Amino acid sequence: MIRSELLQSLADDNPELRPEEIEQVVDIFFEEISSRLAEGGRVELRGFGAFSTRQREGRTGRNPRTGESVEVPPKRVPYFKPGKEMRERLNSD
Repeated sequence: MIRSELLQSLADDNPELRPEEIEQVVDIFFEEISSRLAEGGRVELRGFGAFSTRQREGRTGRNPRTGESVEVPPKRVPYFKPGKEMRERLNSD
């Protein structure tokens, strides 16, 4: 599902809301998750999963075009852990 499909689905389920209101809600939702992760926090949505960040160590990489060694600095990357209900739903027959 892409963003426009999400907006359309929400609009179909909530005909009393204007498209601008739905888009604003989605924008706020994603912005809050992003802001919390940028602060080093965690976002947990019961039944769905938890968003957090993980630290990646610095390493020596290789430029695929030239073969030259390149230092890759340490960084934080987003991580998603599905909740129990999500895992059960994905693995049900």
